[in-house]
Amino acid sequence: MTDTTQHTTHLSALAEHHLSRAREAEHGRSAHLFLHDGPLRQSVIALTAGAELEEHNAPPAASLYLVRGSVRVVSAEGQGASIPLTEGEILKVPQVRHAVVALEDAVLVLTSVTAVPDAETPGAGWG
Repeated sequence: MTDTTQHTTHLSALAEHHLSRAREAEHGRSAHLFLHDGPLRQSVIALTAGAELEEHNAPPAASLYLVRGSVRVVSAEGQGASIPLTEGEILKVPQVRHAVVALEDAVLVLTSVTAVPDAETPGAGWG
């Protein structure tokens, strides 16, 4: 028999909790991985105004959904690329090194895929 129990997360409550924790944290950040299913990950990330997720590599596939506030995604490619993101917007994360800077208190949902099927192996899947 297959377990069909659904586990739900109340995003608004999670956002408020982590924004409160970010306000108390030395670096103005709080994050929590709330969904982990094979290569799929979803995390809530709270940043206080001026806080930053330092430059990092992008996963194979990802999106950012801004639940609250405003941020700027800054490319590290030396081209000065900068993408503003405001409440309610979703962004496909660029496949370059980047940072995220909070312009005001903000809460994001990061959805990422940490592995992709091997395209060179016929029949390869998520295994």
